[in-house]
Amino acid sequence: MPKKIFFTPGPSALYFTVEEHLKKALKDQVMEINHRSKQAEGYFHETVQNLKALMNIPEDYGIFFLSSATEVWERQIQNLVTEKSFHYCYGAFSNRFYDFAKKWGINAQQAASEFGQLPDTNPALIPAGMELITMAINETSTGVSFPAEDIYAIRKAHPDALIAVDGVSGFPITDLDFTQIDSAYFSVQKCFGLPAGLGVWIVSPRAIEKAKAKAAQGLPIGTYNSIPNLLKNAEKGQTTFTANVLNIFLLSKVTGDMLEKGIDVIRREANYKAALLQHMVEEHPLLDHFVENKGHRSKTVVVANTSVDSTAIINKLAEKGLVIGNGYSAYKGKQIRIATFPTHSKEQIELLVDMLNDVRSV
Repeated sequence: MPKKIFFTPGPSALYFTVEEHLKKALKDQVMEINHRSKQAEGYFHETVQNLKALMNIPEDYGIFFLSSATEVWERQIQNLVTEKSFHYCYGAFSNRFYDFAKKWGINAQQAASEFGQLPDTNPALIPAGMELITMAINETSTGVSFPAEDIYAIRKAHPDALIAVDGVSGFPITDLDFTQIDSAYFSVQKCFGLPAGLGVWIVSPRAIEKAKAKAAQGLPIGTYNSIPNLLKNAEKGQTTFTANVLNIFLLSKVTGDMLEKGIDVIRREANYKAALLQHMVEEHPLLDHFVENKGHRSKTVVVANTSVDSTAIINKLAEKGLVIGNGYSAYKGKQIRIATFPTHSKEQIELLVDMLNDVRSV
């Protein structure tokens, strides 16, 4: 049976070099080594340096490894907020972070919009005194992206607040000035094309000092995965727990591959693939864009409404070995979601477009 191509928005297709890296991992017994061994520390340091080079992350920013991006939501509230946080909510994942904050007893406020739209990002609408301001650079459930320029405007207007960016399906495609943000995070099963089970948390010196100051006040900031404990271990090339060493190894290799290819090339390809898919949606008789504002459409997760049960379209493509995503939650059966991550070649996206254009009726 021919291999399927997964265009699902996460987990998605493995990065095309992963198979060879897995063979090396077996040969080097990566899955068997102690997570505090020199070998594991080497993978940790290599991954950190590769990520900093790939995304132009300042050298004095910390990079920590956790179980998932979902875990980072809680760690941010624990470490970085004493009383107040502000959340842009425009999809299932950005909404869920806000819900987490409320459940932690934080005075969490929000700017919300209908799914498929972006809330008003005017910085003047954010109340004064917010400790943490959060947004998803790419809302995976809806295909809405948050303009980087709006993040910078918010930072300028609220210089004392920490800025937290969910980059789960946006990094490394989205080009961000990390000096303008304090907390950024992603899981590896989307744009980095790896198996699920590893979260990456990027933290600024300002955020580190905030966590230390909160602890110094005698306030709880968590235990094992508090920022000070994560930092203490990271300086040695170690995690605070028995982490997914295999995925850290694979991330070191895939980021190395991306560096060799060049981030500018990867981002140009992303623009081409997104444009191809978005044009197809505009012209297709069964589809129309969920995100009406062109400037807010994701380059990595294209979401389209379907005039028929989306399962029928999904099943037609599956017969050809092409696997795309259904709508998220309440939108199942009403939408399709298509990932166009760095592992998806231009030729694969062109093939998918051709196959979708053949599905004119179901």
